[in-house]
Amino acid sequence: MSAHPTGPISVVIPVYGSRDILPELVAQLALVLDTVAPYEVIFVCDDSPDGAWEVLKELRDQYPWIRTVNLSRNAGQHNALLCGIRLATHPVIITMDDDLQHPPEEIPKLLEALTPDVDVVYGTPEREHHSLARRVASRLIKRVLEGAMGAETARKTSAFRAFRTHLRDGMGTFGGPFANIDVMLTWGSARFTSISVRHAPRHAGQSGYSVRKLVRHALNMATGFSTLPLRLASLGGFLFMGVGFAMLAYVLGRYFLEGVAVPGFAFLASSISLFSGVQLFALGIIGEYLARMHFRMMDRPTYVVRPEESSAMGQAPPAWPEPAAAQSRASAAGAEQEARGGREEPTGQDSLPARTP
Repeated sequence: MSAHPTGPISVVIPVYGSRDILPELVAQLALVLDTVAPYEVIFVCDDSPDGAWEVLKELRDQYPWIRTVNLSRNAGQHNALLCGIRLATHPVIITMDDDLQHPPEEIPKLLEALTPDVDVVYGTPEREHHSLARRVASRLIKRVLEGAMGAETARKTSAFRAFRTHLRDGMGTFGGPFANIDVMLTWGSARFTSISVRHAPRHAGQSGYSVRKLVRHALNMATGFSTLPLRLASLGGFLFMGVGFAMLAYVLGRYFLEGVAVPGFAFLASSISLFSGVQLFALGIIGEYLARMHFRMMDRPTYVVRPEESSAMGQAPPAWPEPAAAQSRASAAGAEQEARGGREEPTGQDSLPARTP
C-alpha cells in the first residue's frame, strides 16, 4: 500500500511496568503500521523495575524498525517522552502508552485528522477505563492544563497524540525535571484538534499512576508552566485586605456608635487565624516557584540515558527530502570535492532503516 500523505512516522512509547504487554504491543503495531507508512518505533525504558528492558532488547533483535533507549533512572512519563521525541527521525510523531489502552488500530484515525491546517491531533477516549478516583484526578489535571496551555483543547488532551516533528524546535533545549509535552507543544503551534478514539482496558498489570502522583503532577504543571497560582494568591490578598477593612469598620462603628469595644477572645483569635492562614498559603505558593527556580539553577537533567545499552543513541537520522536550493548547494559541493579528488571520512554512524510496507 502507498505511504500515507503525512509521510513516514515515528512512534514514541515510554515503557514502565509493561514487560508482559510489550510482545503483543509490538505485534499489533506491526500489523497496523505495515499498511500505513514507513515507520520506526522508539521505546524509551523509564528504568522499569520489572525487566522490561530485557524484553525490549529481544524485540529489537527481531524487528529492525525498533529503536530502544534505556534511562539510567526513573524520569517520569513526560520526561521519557521528551527523550524519544528528540530522537525521532520522521516528519510526524505519534505518542502512545505501553499498556494497549491506546489501540494501535486507532493510529490511522489520528493521521487522517492531521490535515495540512492542523499540527497536533489528540485521541480523546470515548470512554475511559479507569477508577472513579483516577478519572477525577485526570479531570483536575486537564483543568490545570487548560490554564497553562491557554486553550480549550486542554480538556481533550491525551497521551495518545500525533503531531508534526518540527514542533520540537519550539521546545528548544528545555531542561529540568518538570517537563510537560502538552504545554511545550503550544510553544510551537496553536493549531490543535481532537478526535474520539476507543480506549481499551489495560492488557495486563497495573498502572504506575496513582491518584497521589496525578495530583502532584497537576501541582507541578500549575507552578511550572503557569502564573495562575501567583495571581490567585494576589487576588486572595486583595480579598482579605477588604475583609480586614470591613472588620476594622465594624470595630470602630461599635465603639463610636455604641460606646463599647467588640468583646471576646474568639473574635480576635479567629481574625488572626484567618489572616495568618492566607499569608502562609501565599508564602507556600511563592515557595513552590522558588523551588522551581532552584531546580533549574541546579541544571538537574530532564533524563539520563545509558548510551552503551541504547540502540537509538549515536545514530545519524536518515536524510529527508531537501529543498531545491539545498540540493543544488550539495551538488555543487560534491562536484567541487570530486574535482579535488577528495573523499569524505566515514563518521561511523549508521541509521536504522525504516520499515517500508
